[in-house]
Amino acid sequence: MTKTGTGRDGAHTEVWTSKLSFLYSATAAAIGLGSLWRFPYVAGVNGGGAFVLVYITFVALLCVPVILAEMFIGKRGSGSTVASVNRVVSEEGANGFWRSIGWLSLLIPFFGLSYYSVIAGWCLDYARTAVFDGFSGITPDQSKAAFGDLMASPTRLLALQAIFIVASVWVVSRGLKGGIERISQIKIVALFAVLLFMVGYNAVNFGLAKAGAYLFAPDFSHLTAKAVLAAFGQALFSTGIGIGVLMTYSAFVPPGISLPQSSALLSLAVVIVASLAGLAIFPIVFNFGLSPDQGTNLIFVTVPIAFGQMTGGRLVSILFFGLIAIGAFTSAVGMLEPVVAWLEERARIGRTWVCALVGLAIWLVGLPSMLSFNLMANVHPLGFIPLFAQSPVFDILDTGIALILLPLNALLIALFVGWCVRRATVIAELGDGRLIDYWRPVLRYLAPLAILCLFVGL
Repeated sequence: MTKTGTGRDGAHTEVWTSKLSFLYSATAAAIGLGSLWRFPYVAGVNGGGAFVLVYITFVALLCVPVILAEMFIGKRGSGSTVASVNRVVSEEGANGFWRSIGWLSLLIPFFGLSYYSVIAGWCLDYARTAVFDGFSGITPDQSKAAFGDLMASPTRLLALQAIFIVASVWVVSRGLKGGIERISQIKIVALFAVLLFMVGYNAVNFGLAKAGAYLFAPDFSHLTAKAVLAAFGQALFSTGIGIGVLMTYSAFVPPGISLPQSSALLSLAVVIVASLAGLAIFPIVFNFGLSPDQGTNLIFVTVPIAFGQMTGGRLVSILFFGLIAIGAFTSAVGMLEPVVAWLEERARIGRTWVCALVGLAIWLVGLPSMLSFNLMANVHPLGFIPLFAQSPVFDILDTGIALILLPLNALLIALFVGWCVRRATVIAELGDGRLIDYWRPVLRYLAPLAILCLFVGL
């Protein structure tokens, strides 16, 4: 991005250097652990092909319109999430209740990054292990024990979490052009290069037929109501809706960039990456007789077993865990920016200090999540609530954000733009009145109904 002057509330405004830079930065922020770590194991738990088909359908029909709605608010408001929502609410004469969207879009990335950084720390540790030690000859019991040892070491987890947050702070502190754009471009190129290499490796050494059938040949006998809801939840999670990143990045969109086209291309990229991630993982799992339905253990316990047995497994493991780590990193950078942007509007202490303060706050708030796997494993602060009865802090944040706050914010965004924003405002911002004929009914009825069903399924 390049500096363009002083904007609303005295905050400096910037714009992306090109349409492509906005697209790959937004895509890099959206594609993280949701697509590379969560999608393969959720697809595995829910039976494969039928789940994937429903997931893709939800992304195309429901998520694209909500992504566009979030981008619309950001572009129209041209500020932090709070400032952007406040401006649109004021312009449309809407009820002040809708200002909660801006605050949710600020609190979700703040608390989300506090526990997301814990998982990212695991990725860093496994990337380090792949480089320096490898997984040669590792048995199922040894793989499970290695992961257990990592979880049981608060000092090790603390260091990994701190390293990850410091690195994220450093990139964001370098500004939008010198930091976010640059790391996003590196991530997108590396992402597709590594994924395509791994898929090609699998095609040559193991074949893709079984994995392809598992992922893309739907067997609806495995499709349950719970799997349908899981597919919609995964669609929301993997596209980055409601986290505040898309709204913040869209605030810096220069004239001439089509938000409808950008939202569709971003969603397409998310689906492609998730599919490639499946083809990078499941051929390995099937070839070595491992089970695809291992849940969260799929990446950190099951896959290393296969790496330890395959020819060239050391190189593949380095590429794989390096990919997971950089995927988590660029998403964290995107989650940090909404909080930094908001504080920059209020604190005149310079971007570097703002980033440092935000990073420190996130690290402190994240300590209980990190300790949830060892010293605080038996601490259940919300035990009086049935949904969280046996949940340590990490699980409370994971469930509360991924299954409650993210869908809630997506619901509010859809209802606000669908019902409160005037047709003339949409045409002025998006330049296409015909789009409303499809877009508004989805925002007003279909997306809210689907999200309410997701809540009922809890």
